[in-house]
Amino acid sequence: MKYKVGEIGKVIGGGTPSTKHEEYYTSSGKGIAWLTPKDLSSYSKMYIDHGSRDLTSEGYNNSSAKLLPKDSVLISSRAPIGYVAIAKNEIATNQGFKSIIPDKSKVYPEYLYYLMLENKLNLEKVASGSTFKEVSGKVMKEFEVEIPSLSKQEKI
Repeated sequence: MKYKVGEIGKVIGGGTPSTKHEEYYTSSGKGIAWLTPKDLSSYSKMYIDHGSRDLTSEGYNNSSAKLLPKDSVLISSRAPIGYVAIAKNEIATNQGFKSIIPDKSKVYPEYLYYLMLENKLNLEKVASGSTFKEVSGKVMKEFEVEIPSLSKQEKI
């Protein structure tokens, strides 16, 4: 059955605190887990728990980053479009993501992970922008995907 992404989950954008404030960032594993598309550039596993840097509480509070729950599907929406991973734990992302908190009564996170990987080229086609292409939150919510029943997803 065809669904808009916004019908099978909640789409959440990320945020980045000012890089002029070193105190907003800390070593990976020492603060609030935070990802950038660069963290996924050579990453090939399905689940991720941290990027190369974490945010401090002060950095998190001074940005528009939002803490996403475990099993959120993290999708880079610019520079480049289409890197995908599943949050192994609570995690925040920078503004280069449009992540999906899946409605597990409609879609398994693992199924959505593979589905979004397969749709990389289609996401690139619907991206807009003059300096660099980006998939907006609105476009991600309206993006249509084919979602079979949960039992079929399990078999796949």
